[in-house]
Amino acid sequence: MASNKPTVTHTKLFINNEFVDAVSGKTFPTIDPSDEEEIAQIAEGDREDVDLAVKAARNAFQIGSVWRTMDASMRGKLIFKLADLMERDKEYIAKLEVVDNGKTLESALGDMDQSISTFMYFGGWADKIHGDTIPTDGSVMTYTRMEPVGVVGQIIPWNYPVAMLAWKWAPALAAGCTIVLKPAELTPLSALHMASLAKEAGFPPGVVNVVPGFGSSAGAAISEHLDIDKVAFTGSTAVGRLVMAAAALSNLKRVSLELGGKSPLVVLADCDMDEAVEIAHEAIFGNHGQNCCAGSRTFVQEEIYDEFVKRAGAAAKKRSVGDPWAETSEQGPQIDKKQFEKILGFIQSGIKEGAKLEAGGKRSGDKGYFIEPTVFSGVGDDMKIAREEIFGPVQSILKFSTVEEAVKRANNTNYGLAAGIITKDINKALMFSQTVQAGSVWINCYDHTLAQTPFGGFKQSGQGRELGPEGVKEYLEVKTVTIALDQKNS
Repeated sequence: MASNKPTVTHTKLFINNEFVDAVSGKTFPTIDPSDEEEIAQIAEGDREDVDLAVKAARNAFQIGSVWRTMDASMRGKLIFKLADLMERDKEYIAKLEVVDNGKTLESALGDMDQSISTFMYFGGWADKIHGDTIPTDGSVMTYTRMEPVGVVGQIIPWNYPVAMLAWKWAPALAAGCTIVLKPAELTPLSALHMASLAKEAGFPPGVVNVVPGFGSSAGAAISEHLDIDKVAFTGSTAVGRLVMAAAALSNLKRVSLELGGKSPLVVLADCDMDEAVEIAHEAIFGNHGQNCCAGSRTFVQEEIYDEFVKRAGAAAKKRSVGDPWAETSEQGPQIDKKQFEKILGFIQSGIKEGAKLEAGGKRSGDKGYFIEPTVFSGVGDDMKIAREEIFGPVQSILKFSTVEEAVKRANNTNYGLAAGIITKDINKALMFSQTVQAGSVWINCYDHTLAQTPFGGFKQSGQGRELGPEGVKEYLEVKTVTIALDQKNS
């Protein structure tokens, strides 16, 4: 396993196009979750470092700066160049993801493809962002300008490190913003390499800054900073509340949040059983269950419930868990000891509350944070495993009678990030898509999220959207300009 690990080349903060030590000189370890060994010591950013990064970003955003006077088409070319450099270093960055996050190499390479496509998509948007002329009453001419919101703070999670960076950086850069990014302290390596690529691509100093550190220090400093114009956060709903409160109590900075989920996947009796079992399996076990929109509540119609449970359990037992570098592995370790123990606690809760364990349920191996793919049947809506986000490889299968009942129960949650339905009846599928409270709805597929498709949640799953045209709009301000004329002609 160790022979596959990449050499780590960047461990310092990236501020104003330079790698620098933290002001305090502090560092923290990043750990390989597959063997629980230290990978490297990373510079620990704090409030003083965030201040320096914000100052660099503000200078880069000043009127008349190289970045502000750059043609929009040139911004797009820089984003394309960054995507090309990612393609060049694709295997290396993927290996950083494997060692830092624990996901399989195949999965990490897939994340790289998705991330590159995100930069390519938004690179194309850079010179297509424009306002309108408005036929206003009176002898005036009115037009709107779409202007970058300014300096943006971005805080990303550990489950898809480089993909979440792409979702944040690409639209912000296309819009013309400058960035201070805090990667998750558990997975800082790919973000630091991406910072080096941003410099190589030719982004001016201060446009991109990366400050690894902890949420309570660096993350809080970004959320509270009086010279940051917007904060974009992806993570838990609990921390999202803190970010939103900090933004409100500081300078009322713009906020976009992509938060937790407890997403329902509804399987109707008319489905293709083999296809349904496979879709539901990947919906929950993909990325080791560490997915905000994971299909973690599998609702199955009563006519096929017993057979579905039987096949779902068999599929889970066949899933290969182990060394993320091995070609045969489908699932690596959970991210860290805390998450590992939390998931095992949820499993014990399911057993205690009366759900039937059909597969898995315990640790896999004796080293690393590996957990067996776990399947529960007989799950009730009031059970902890059906109400709370587990963020792990635990499938809860619930029984229902009618589509109307399934929709009502699916909506009985504080979350609303995603939902899915598997059926051959398009009328039932469309009815479901119209009545379920979720930002993304997938019919006969799941988590088919692309650069072109807006993504975000209803209710306590967040606010705002990432990806698609809506993703760019989150980083723009609309300015209305009205000019008095001697005479107006149509």
